[in-house]
Amino acid sequence: MEMNFAGRVLDMSRCHVMGILNVTPDSFSDGGRFNSPEAALARARQMIDDGATFIDVGGESTRPGAAPVSLQEELDRVCPVVEAISRELDTVISVDTSSPEVMTESAKLGAGLINDVRALQREGAPEAAADADIPVCIMHIQGEPDTMQDRPSYRNVRRDVSSFLTERMRVAEAAGVRPENIVLDPGFGFGKTLEHNLQLLASMEQLHILGHPLLIGISRKSMLGQITGREVNERLPASLAAATIAAMKGAGIVRVHDVRETVDAIRVVAAMKEAVL
Repeated sequence: MEMNFAGRVLDMSRCHVMGILNVTPDSFSDGGRFNSPEAALARARQMIDDGATFIDVGGESTRPGAAPVSLQEELDRVCPVVEAISRELDTVISVDTSSPEVMTESAKLGAGLINDVRALQREGAPEAAADADIPVCIMHIQGEPDTMQDRPSYRNVRRDVSSFLTERMRVAEAAGVRPENIVLDPGFGFGKTLEHNLQLLASMEQLHILGHPLLIGISRKSMLGQITGREVNERLPASLAAATIAAMKGAGIVRVHDVRETVDAIRVVAAMKEAVL
């Protein structure tokens, strides 16, 4: 399956690595490290050299309890970085945003993917994604980022996630988003307990019935800390294990902090799959 990201056509039957670039002061793992255009560009260049296909630029932290960000502040954080990467580097720029205005401006500056953790639920977001006419990732979330971990509950997490994504796809398509421009993310850690996350990972391949590439983000998340007892910057082995499982279960994109190590892990999965075929 091929997908066109603002002129870059990728084979989504293989797993691609997306490098995380948070241009925020308060993201849970790397907040404050890359929130100048120069530092962000240098980090993007390093991740591309390490094998990243996508660079995911985010100007609003979505960790539980994160402070809200004004629209102007998000635009001021994200747009200069998107413009610099588009001008200087050969990569697919993903923009991690729920704001219609940021979607619109980023697409004008060269972004090739909209990555919305709120599944186009903000007013005007479906229309902005349709007008941008680039792929959009629709992610499952229960609640809002600041309250999502307050007693999340499901009848069946995989079925409930699938139903939510199906409904949000209908909304997106009704607004004019083309079906071939949709990527789906089950939303690990977004309104889910450890048990929910593990059940979702175990049954992830069943989401392929929805007919769209899957983007999986588990890198360094608290679920891995709960399993291993490790602090956030000590979760590389656990993150690699999660990325490998996701790739084996057919993920089209894995979103990670540690690009070089993950690229190696994904290459092993790809080599195994090619040998079997």
